Amino acid sequence: MRYICALTIAGSDSCGGAGVQADIKTMSALGVYAASAITAVTVQNTQGVQAIQAIEPEIVAGQIKAVMDDIQPNTVKIGMVNDKATIQTIADTLKLYPGTTLIVDPVMVSTSGSMLMQQDALDIFCRQLLPMANLLTPNIPEASVLSHTSIQTADDMDQAALRILSLGCEAVLIKGGHLEGDRKIDKLYLADGRTEVYEHATIETRNTHGTGCTLSSAIASFLARGLDMCQAIAQAKDYLSQAIEAGKDVEIGKGHGPVDHFFNPEKLKIWYRKSQFIFSSQLSENPHKIRKQTKTNKKEYDTVYNPFQ
Repeated sequence: MRYICALTIAGSDSCGGAGVQADIKTMSALGVYAASAITAVTVQNTQGVQAIQAIEPEIVAGQIKAVMDDIQPNTVKIGMVNDKATIQTIADTLKLYPGTTLIVDPVMVSTSGSMLMQQDALDIFCRQLLPMANLLTPNIPEASVLSHTSIQTADDMDQAALRILSLGCEAVLIKGGHLEGDRKIDKLYLADGRTEVYEHATIETRNTHGTGCTLSSAIASFLARGLDMCQAIAQAKDYLSQAIEAGKDVEIGKGHGPVDHFFNPEKLKIWYRKSQFIFSSQLSENPHKIRKQTKTNKKEYDTVYNPFQ
């Protein structure tokens, strides 16, 4: 048996509301063991970002390899990637681990309005990292940048999504939190043409720091727990809405405060192997077939039983 695990590749937020800190809190609250690879250290608080120091690309790659080779996370979430060298390094490193479920949150601008991705990094992000994503989770401003489209309505979201999907990702979830109205609508677009709509009541609060990080990490967590994409997004949306509601009136700092990640924390989830028994009589009857099955079962960890779904 082992813990269900997810890896976050993201920047550090010194005030703890967003970035890798929000990712670890979210994953932990949802019963998923959280590993991390830090891409940058930010100097920030609830009022804004004052400085960003990127981590050397070889150190970023080393962190990812150390976790992937040893812990073997069920899913990987990518958040803030600040510069071209880091983006290329992450893409090159993750290509060493084909089949990894990858959630990419294209963090470009903080809640306070600070730029978090260098302008010259966008092209390599779209060419190298975006096509590897099983799911991309841009908000309205980020989707506008990626699609070169002004998004003012739900119809605009549809057009933007088609352009983003053409860049190569399997699915895109455009978050409609920046649109006006008493209901917030997020829409999932799949490469096969299917769509799903997720709708929640608008919660009036200033405490929205790290909501994008929290949602993408929650999706990664529920995928790691074995849910399919549509189910994982629905569960993640519910979790985020409850976290915002729980922390909407709490004051911490002078700006945009965080959500309450631990409003209802869960224990760490464990996956159990199914026992594999091979009898000597079977080996003598068809040794080639049995060896092939044994190799497959050993490689996949996977015929696993998850009692928590």
